[in-house]
Amino acid sequence: MTTESQEPRWLDEAQQRSWRALVIGTTLLMDRLDDDLRQGFNISLTEYEISVRLSERPGRFMRMAQLADAPAHSRSRVTHTIDRMEKAGYVVRGSTPEDGRGIVATMTDKGFALLEEAAPMHVEGVRSYLVDVAAPDDFVALGRAMDAVTDQLIAGHPEMEIR
Repeated sequence: MTTESQEPRWLDEAQQRSWRALVIGTTLLMDRLDDDLRQGFNISLTEYEISVRLSERPGRFMRMAQLADAPAHSRSRVTHTIDRMEKAGYVVRGSTPEDGRGIVATMTDKGFALLEEAAPMHVEGVRSYLVDVAAPDDFVALGRAMDAVTDQLIAGHPEMEIR
């Protein structure tokens, strides 16, 4: 970050090319993965990601606040997404089993079945659009770079911790 007294640290030509490639590539990749899920299973990439998170939890439930903690999801976006998923029968909402004070989203058997059906196509998309396109060393380096970015951005914001 800069202050008024400091000159911005502009990107050089190679950095600018890499930055633009990251932005454009990420946007196109996420749009394509989203389109595939919508066409194949009538769900969005956000619905898929929430389903994955729920499926990985014991009892397949999470507090709504925890779902909204993911950096890419605002509370209102999660609420609207869970509304759609609930109407489709993929999740139900209820009180937390521990104290009854929070709201949890619980994946239904129908939601889990949809995830099991959609996962192979989604993973194949990730593989064919990204993993198989990048050289293995480049893919590993990309993961390292994004881990460093994530760690740095979360360090000052513990509420953004990915659970």
